[in-house]
Amino acid sequence: MSAAASTVPEFFRRIIAARDGNLFIRHESRQDKEFHFQNWVKTRLEELGAPFDPGGRNSYPDFKIVPVTEGYEVKGLAYPGRDTSFDSNSQVPTGYHNGRSIYYVFGRYPAEPDGDQYPVTDLVLCHGDFLNADHEYVHKNKSVRGFGSYGDLLIRDRKMYVVPTPFALARNLAHFFTLIMPAADEPGDDFEMIGELVRVETANLVVAYRFDLRTNDLTPDTIPNPQAGREHRFRAWRLKGEAGDRPVEMTPRQARVLPSIVDPEATDE
Repeated sequence: MSAAASTVPEFFRRIIAARDGNLFIRHESRQDKEFHFQNWVKTRLEELGAPFDPGGRNSYPDFKIVPVTEGYEVKGLAYPGRDTSFDSNSQVPTGYHNGRSIYYVFGRYPAEPDGDQYPVTDLVLCHGDFLNADHEYVHKNKSVRGFGSYGDLLIRDRKMYVVPTPFALARNLAHFFTLIMPAADEPGDDFEMIGELVRVETANLVVAYRFDLRTNDLTPDTIPNPQAGREHRFRAWRLKGEAGDRPVEMTPRQARVLPSIVDPEATDE
């Protein structure tokens, strides 16, 4: 896919224009706890003029572009609050899914706004490979029968993936709007490159896990990663004039806030 055919650069420009035009997130009702930021993103996509299909509540990604094989997954992050990880209950993050390149939209907004309209304070639009470069894994929920004293209970294995956000993986993203693309792609002459980011594949891969119902111990099974040490390179971009005075750079692994399950009942936005 050529960068020229991509909707990503113009989508990012629309996001910046909305910020500069004070087009705020609108909370339609007190019950609207999940989709206020997603609706804001949807409006930006409508401004592109390119047809897209909005997904259902549990579909992936949230928006599928029709003329180009791209999709956008939206993650709203209330701040201050949990912004270094997110829960993905239906799909492990990836940069390529069902024939589409996938970009993630991470937007932070006030956790305790003064009213029903409030700004996006900072935002990262990043290729899914920055979160996870595996394109082969297929998510499935499974179950096992025969549990319980009468042997007629079912245990459902419904996996949830807890994933670090770009705000955990990289430095100097706060208070800015940033685009992170694979290193081979360029967004256009009105963008300025403000950082080179490298992710390195791990030495071992988790390929299975075992849960002991007697001890409540969860034990992973690993194998050596045949691509251990492989580098995946990305570049961070901002529109010209918005670079800031510090480059975007990877957070050292030892300094990262590791993902954890904050609320087992939480759902991904």
